[in-house]
Amino acid sequence: MGVQVVAGARDGTKMKIGFLLFPEVTQLDFTGPLQFLSRLPGSETVLIAKSNDPIKTDTPMRVLPTHTFDTAPKLDLLCVPGGFGTAAAIADKETLRFVREAGTDAEYVTSVCTGALVLGAAGLLEGKNATTHWAYTDLLELCGATHVDARVVRDGNTFTGGGVTAGIDFALTVASAIKGETVAQSLQLGLEYDPSPPFDMGHPSKAPEQILEALKPRYIASRETTAVAIKAARNTAL
Repeated sequence: MGVQVVAGARDGTKMKIGFLLFPEVTQLDFTGPLQFLSRLPGSETVLIAKSNDPIKTDTPMRVLPTHTFDTAPKLDLLCVPGGFGTAAAIADKETLRFVREAGTDAEYVTSVCTGALVLGAAGLLEGKNATTHWAYTDLLELCGATHVDARVVRDGNTFTGGGVTAGIDFALTVASAIKGETVAQSLQLGLEYDPSPPFDMGHPSKAPEQILEALKPRYIASRETTAVAIKAARNTAL
């Protein structure tokens, strides 16, 4: 039995999937979904950044963009990952302008982790349900969005994934919506995504209080700078 292609690019050519990159992006936020979505039949994936310079991630890995804001193709799907560079990305006018314009034109607007806050600062989550990393969920309100406590949230053709590893569940959800369950299931099997973690504590509701409280300080400074950046961006847009 063949695999049915449910949807492709609007103009009949290959569907253009674009990942936004910025300094201090969380590596797994985009490489997880990139691994899955780059295998989507009838698609072409591009990595877009402000310049052609290698992008420093939150790991020793540096990534070469394939396109800049000026050379990027018209996207059918925009994906914005997150990371500790989120606040700086929001504060950068060229980056936020690209997200706003690309997201307005794209058929699918998506994010992983705190990438949702970049979408929100660009005005792309207004009135929508969304999710993000658990330490930042209250900041969605600053974006005019409503937080839904789920690993992946779909609101129309807007898809947001929770923190970091949720990017894989997010990618499969997006793949299923665009190309159908058979394609998504084939991707899952081909990449042997069969999670069986040694600990069941990947969400605050499952974590011991002492571990949760010990981890919270890691995000304090980032939360504050991100909130300031969102407010400034939203006020400028008004």
